[in-house]
Amino acid sequence: MITSMTGFAAHSLNLDHTSVNIDLRSVNQRYLELHFRLADEFRALEPQLRELIQQRLARGKVECRIGLVLLPAASVDNGLDPTILERLAHWQTNVLQRLPGSAPLSVSDILRWPGAVQTGALSQEALNEAALAGMRAALDDLVESRQREGARLKQHILDRLTAAEAQVASLQPMLPTLAAAQRERLAERLRDALGEAGHERLAQEVTLAAQKADIDEELSRLATHFSEVRRVLDQAGAAGKRLDFLMQELHREANTLGSKSVAVETSRVSLELKVLIEQMREQIQNIE
Repeated sequence: MITSMTGFAAHSLNLDHTSVNIDLRSVNQRYLELHFRLADEFRALEPQLRELIQQRLARGKVECRIGLVLLPAASVDNGLDPTILERLAHWQTNVLQRLPGSAPLSVSDILRWPGAVQTGALSQEALNEAALAGMRAALDDLVESRQREGARLKQHILDRLTAAEAQVASLQPMLPTLAAAQRERLAERLRDALGEAGHERLAQEVTLAAQKADIDEELSRLATHFSEVRRVLDQAGAAGKRLDFLMQELHREANTLGSKSVAVETSRVSLELKVLIEQMREQIQNIE
């Protein structure tokens, strides 16, 4: 299944008037890049959280936020942490002595300070278990979100791929006529320049020019790359890098097709192919 690198998931768990909130956001990135914004109670969990994400995701820039919110009942029941309050008072005294113009801490500032409001009967072990369980659930949602977006990306690419295949197919029946017309044009020019005395050289030049203008090999390679794109889109696992490489190969063949063009039909197909390939490439940048 094709998976996008773009997704979002949020999960919350309520434990004894305490809410553990987890947000996961991911966007496209060349490799897997993880950023954590964790409440103080969960900082020690970062290695385990990192491992959980690495088990589920292969690429993308992922931002993980885990916060701890005490519900109103918890604030009344559990009160404030006296150690934190003493520390804040000491810090505030020092700051005001050195910077008399500084504003003192307000009640709301103190209540928002990490750890100021006690978590009551909840142990650190209980908080850790809740955070890890919530992370697993959030990762399930994130993966589903990325898969849904991946399905849309896949369909977008398949639509453009079908259009590109149609462009190549439209050119195939014209090849004999285009080649014959090119040979006749070249032969006429050479006869004007060399006359009948250059009959042998005329044949050599026409043959050489026909070989240089032959695009059958490019069309064959384009068809092969089209088939490979379809195969990669249908396989499991990360496919973005492989698809990006295939887009480079397709673009190279489309360029060669244009450089060998001896007719307006071939030039038109080359241009259309490059437009379609670029549209596919833009979407592939978001695929894991």
